[in-house]
Amino acid sequence: MSDIVKILPIEVSNKIAAGEVVQRPSSVLKELLENSLDANSSKIKVIIKNAGKNLIQVIDDGDGMSIKDMHSSFIKHATSKINCIDDVFSISSMGFRGEALAAISSVSMIEMTSSKNLENEGYFIEMVGGKIINEKELSLDKGTSIKVKNIFFNVPARRNFLKSDFVELRHIMNVFHNIAVSNHEIEFSLINNEEEIFYLKKESLKKRIISVFGEKIREHLIPIKENTQIANLNGFILKPEFAKKSRFNQFIFVNNRPIKSQFINHSISSSFDGLLRDGYYPGYFLFINMDPVKIDVNVHPNKTEIKFDDDQSLYSIINSAVKHCLGIYQISPVLDFEKDSSMDISYNQINTDPKIPSIEVDSEFNPFKIFNEEDFIKKDSNLELSDSLSYANEDNKLSSKIFQIFNKYIVSTSKSSLIIINQNLAHQRILYEDFLKSIFESSSESQKLVFPIEITLTKSQLILFKKITTDFDSLGFVYDLSNTLLSISSVPSQLINNSIEEIIEDILDDENIFDKSKNLSYSDFFAKKLSKSSSIKTGQSLNSNEQEFLVNQLFSCKEPNLSPDNKQIFITLNKNDIENRF
Repeated sequence: MSDIVKILPIEVSNKIAAGEVVQRPSSVLKELLENSLDANSSKIKVIIKNAGKNLIQVIDDGDGMSIKDMHSSFIKHATSKINCIDDVFSISSMGFRGEALAAISSVSMIEMTSSKNLENEGYFIEMVGGKIINEKELSLDKGTSIKVKNIFFNVPARRNFLKSDFVELRHIMNVFHNIAVSNHEIEFSLINNEEEIFYLKKESLKKRIISVFGEKIREHLIPIKENTQIANLNGFILKPEFAKKSRFNQFIFVNNRPIKSQFINHSISSSFDGLLRDGYYPGYFLFINMDPVKIDVNVHPNKTEIKFDDDQSLYSIINSAVKHCLGIYQISPVLDFEKDSSMDISYNQINTDPKIPSIEVDSEFNPFKIFNEEDFIKKDSNLELSDSLSYANEDNKLSSKIFQIFNKYIVSTSKSSLIIINQNLAHQRILYEDFLKSIFESSSESQKLVFPIEITLTKSQLILFKKITTDFDSLGFVYDLSNTLLSISSVPSQLINNSIEEIIEDILDDENIFDKSKNLSYSDFFAKKLSKSSSIKTGQSLNSNEQEFLVNQLFSCKEPNLSPDNKQIFITLNKNDIENRF
């Protein structure tokens, strides 16, 4: 009987490894940039075409390679970063596994040039599907250039699963942001479809963050610095008012390596308790430096997950350091123990105008007259009568057809049932259909602003905004765009009482804008986003006319049962449902 266990050919094993290492074009860029960093580069240039699907090129002025090193670099588990097993437990380089180039070359076309001396002596290698098809000597400056073309050309199923160009470009921008911020002493440039997006000179960490994320972030940066025996922390925390609805501004680096860590995120977020609105996330650029022996980077091939020897102590250190940082800059709320609580204003009275107190005068009152028992009883009975009348009036209100409970639900009745409506979801549905109608019929009404709203866009936001201008126009926005400055002079009438700047930034920072699994189109995304931002919020009190208007508008919608995100808007309780409760 013949043996059935076989050793896979190299090209097959490399393609299998590519499934973990090369998930999308941004994965390729990450590996190439890490190689440039490990080569001691001082200048790195990135060239992208068609969101990396057709070309990803990284050019550096690093140490370079000999022709033998170039050949070896495409062999699986060949690396210059480690030599023995002990090195695995004290990794200081960005790469070390020796898998990336072998995996990348197996699913793409590669052109590499490199020179390791200043005498312009270099070499060129061309590969297709992991096989060398051409090589020659060239006259080159010191450094390395590698082109990765037509990713997944020989794995059509994987290529078909790539997202739209803008989704893939956003992932590429995220990788570039991580590497550029954590290596501010290196000069970077990024060119997308022959348009220069970034040119970053060598600068301080603070200036690099401002260069990447825009001038508006400057005034919100709070420095953090803490040195302990376990780890040294430094970087910047963003003020609570700069918090976003996405985790777009959350960056964690361990020994300059960008990582993802839920427990570090939780440690920082818990430091902001009481300072953030519901649904908002803090922003930060946190650098953690610690002994490489105390961490394990070899958890996953993408090297973004790390295991810590003493994660509980690290959690406490980060939590207390962030709280201390917020306290020093007087961000945390202050408690006044000498304040007289009797002078507090209730939440219900904050937005109401003060009323002139009414003064009633009893013209028959005589302070020198002694009250007799009959007068006292008479006055007391009148008091009880007035109290009973007030309760009767309240009962009459409750018996009306529509009323509000908990400042969250509207209760209405039909002939045979009780209907409980979520006011927030109901208003979302009404606005959603209204916005969609405005987009498709170009019938939106604009409200001119007294003072234009100016928003400085980041480079990433600008790229996205240029893609969605058509839908933006059809909604009723009137604006002028000059470089990165967006000046809005008119807005849709439904948004006139909302924070326009916050809504626009929330749209441009949302990672799901081009996710077809969650949004049918850009128009659908816009309508969902704007309806959520401008809808009646939970906790808002409505008068009887507003309640009735909301109910009538809801049941005039094409789909009154579900919110734009497919949540149930109302429930119906018939007589049997109620009786079964007793």
